[in-house]
Amino acid sequence: MEQNNKVKVINPFGPSIARVKMPNNLIDSLNNYVDEIISNEEKIEKLNHGNNLAGSVTQEFKLEEKFIISSGYQKFLSESVFDWLKVSGYKDVNNFSLISSWIVRQFENEYNPIHWHGGHVSGVGYLKVPSSLGRSPQPKSNKNNNNGKIELIHGSRQFLSNSSFIISPEVGYFYFFPHYMMHTVYPFNGTSEERRSISFNAKIDEKTFYVYGN
Repeated sequence: MEQNNKVKVINPFGPSIARVKMPNNLIDSLNNYVDEIISNEEKIEKLNHGNNLAGSVTQEFKLEEKFIISSGYQKFLSESVFDWLKVSGYKDVNNFSLISSWIVRQFENEYNPIHWHGGHVSGVGYLKVPSSLGRSPQPKSNKNNNNGKIELIHGSRQFLSNSSFIISPEVGYFYFFPHYMMHTVYPFNGTSEERRSISFNAKIDEKTFYVYGN
């Protein structure tokens, strides 16, 4: 971005993230799939993933591989990752290997502590968001209300360099980031509605990811 034809603002340091809009039919397919799974106690028990994840939430379960492929979800993930990496300067990436993907069902007062993922690349998308995420614990203060938001964290705050990026969840939007990007999800209140998200871990070409050898 050029300002007054003198200053060009660039952002050469720190990891990039990407935001991609999911197709409406994919959002519907994912939500219908989740609704079917949570009504089937046998499947919920089989797919339960909560013990392997950091969240203090109602329910977390893995997606079945057959559905991941048939729904077009895997295609969406791979194409989005390739586009993100190309824009970030990695034009020769041609491998996307999904490790796992899971649903997070979060309700009032639940949260996800600071954590990071495995693999090489990760991300989160939103399938349901409450109409209101509630009031701040200090409604009369000047502090921002971060209820139900996700905060990405990297490095430390310095002059001209922030250490965190806060995202307000919106149905249909998916965010992609490197696996080591620490993040946390804040609790919300004042509603019985569900905050439903979907996350994944995947690997790409080792030669691209392993920058230390370059």
